Amino acid sequence: MNAPAVRARPRRKWRGWWVKQLHTWHWISAAMSLVAMLLFAVTGITLNHAASITAAPTTSERTGQLPRSLLRPLATAHAADAPLPDAIAAEIDDAVHLNPRGHAGEWSDAEVYVALPRPGGDAWVSVDRHSGAIKAEVTDRGWVSYLNDLHKGRNTGRAWFWFIDLFAGACVLFTLTGLLLLQLHARHRPSTWPVVAAGVIVPAAIAAFLIH
Repeated sequence: MNAPAVRARPRRKWRGWWVKQLHTWHWISAAMSLVAMLLFAVTGITLNHAASITAAPTTSERTGQLPRSLLRPLATAHAADAPLPDAIAAEIDDAVHLNPRGHAGEWSDAEVYVALPRPGGDAWVSVDRHSGAIKAEVTDRGWVSYLNDLHKGRNTGRAWFWFIDLFAGACVLFTLTGLLLLQLHARHRPSTWPVVAAGVIVPAAIAAFLIH
């Protein structure tokens, strides 16, 4: 066996190992991001056509009453943006099914107002500092608005914030491994790089010449 053949065998083995790794990470990242990628693609369309997708928001009002034993904490002085005490927040949750715990409140002499924005809608609750009367309002703008807000990460909380970062990382891995696989197979597919170039040139040309 000649020397060039001996050197070529480890090189082929090493290349085969890398191809196997790229395929593995490509399908793993695809599986991890599949559903979320579909969601973000669909909501990209709905956001792009937001002006033509009409929705009729529905608003509901709720009322309740704090027990007298919880009026004293309301009457004491608080910072202007302090959250409601936990006991009061729990009672409000039981009364109107909105949980203001941990949310900044707007304390005035008459009431405490807590804004509770949410994906696809809005909500707020207020409690009278003297009588303990609870008022609340919930607005629902529909499932399209809900999905659009998930796309934007609007009022979605920390868990969704970190999910978007992890999903974006999976998409980057999916894209880079796909690019490397394209490079490995390009010699057998002559149209590979012209198609890739078109994917770069078309959006760049639109951005440069057609966006005002």
